[in-house]
Amino acid sequence: MFVQEEKIFAGKVLRLHVCTMEGAEWLEEVPEDTTVEKLKERCLKHCLPGSLEDPKTVTHHKLIHATSEKVLTDTKTVLEENIQDRDVLLLVKKRAPTLLPKMSDVVAEEKRKQEQKAPDKDAILKATANLPARSADRSVTHHNMRDFQTELRKILVSLIEVAQKLLALNPDAVELFKKANAMLDEDEEDRVDEIALRQLTEMGFPESRAVKALRLNHMSVTQAMEWLIEHADDPSVDAPLPGSAAAEAPAEGAASSAEAAAGPSSEEGGEEAKDELTEIFKKIRRKREFRPDPRAVIALMEMGFDEKEVVDALRVNNNQQNAACEWLLGDRKPSPEDLDKGIDTNSPLFQAILENPVVQLGLTNPKTLLAFEDMLENPLNSTQWMNDPETGPVMLQISRIFQTLNRT
Repeated sequence: MFVQEEKIFAGKVLRLHVCTMEGAEWLEEVPEDTTVEKLKERCLKHCLPGSLEDPKTVTHHKLIHATSEKVLTDTKTVLEENIQDRDVLLLVKKRAPTLLPKMSDVVAEEKRKQEQKAPDKDAILKATANLPARSADRSVTHHNMRDFQTELRKILVSLIEVAQKLLALNPDAVELFKKANAMLDEDEEDRVDEIALRQLTEMGFPESRAVKALRLNHMSVTQAMEWLIEHADDPSVDAPLPGSAAAEAPAEGAASSAEAAAGPSSEEGGEEAKDELTEIFKKIRRKREFRPDPRAVIALMEMGFDEKEVVDALRVNNNQQNAACEWLLGDRKPSPEDLDKGIDTNSPLFQAILENPVVQLGLTNPKTLLAFEDMLENPLNSTQWMNDPETGPVMLQISRIFQTLNRT
């Protein structure tokens, strides 16, 4: 029997499973000395008939060994790539190479970036060469900020007067002021920053003692903690604050005066009611009297300043020690007397505020009057009133109007 030589010396035939990304799958039988490129041609004939007419088709595909995830080299044989019988190969089309951009597109993109680029220092100096030179003085900026705060204070002073008149015109004026006075008593007793109180109690301080410390230190956690540590061994540390036991006295006086004012219905009775309203209003004002920070008072007095001057400085600068020191060493403007002056009632700013419907409605609410009084004497409480559902919208409108007119 005659046997061809090539059959005798032919390599081992391997049965390989070939898959494509589209899900096609078939079996290829190839000798182990077959090159990967030839195997790839056979696979393409099977899954893409007629594709080999384009010589680039073979080079645009690759075979991957599924187990090792290795990309097979076209010039190597199946044996050299260590492919075994029944191995799985994946036929994948290569990603198209990224086309290099045209030179014209590169130039256009670079030009666009240069146009959008912020000017450098030389460009700014060249563009502003003909402008008059001006130097920004930090002291002037600080003075402008002080004027801003002073103007807001003047607005509050004038709005308090308007709110008082509007409430006095109400037939239930006495009851409204009684309500305001009662709210003030409740406010003084109950309003404590819950977050600050929780921080102190978590440190181990008793709640009643922490409340007292916060009230004495304007709700400052740091200062309250220092106070608690300093007075830990003080026998009177848990004693109630002065005036807390007699908190109901003004309210009782207001109630009795209100009852007396409610009796007469003649003009004389009206005058008496007006006098009673004035008295109640004075009591409200007395409760909102400024309380200087005792630590700041001691620190500034140790610098050689008189106590009255120190209190005035802290009142003008909202209990801020550094600002108060600058005020004492500077021109002392605004003066304490300026704090009680209102804004020009004929000014466009004040007229715009009064014409706002939200402000108009808020001025008839006794709580708004209390908010103005509190912010006037204790500006640190402004945030609490801004978050209040009744007074917050009023304060927001005043702030927006002020900022709008000052930008024009």
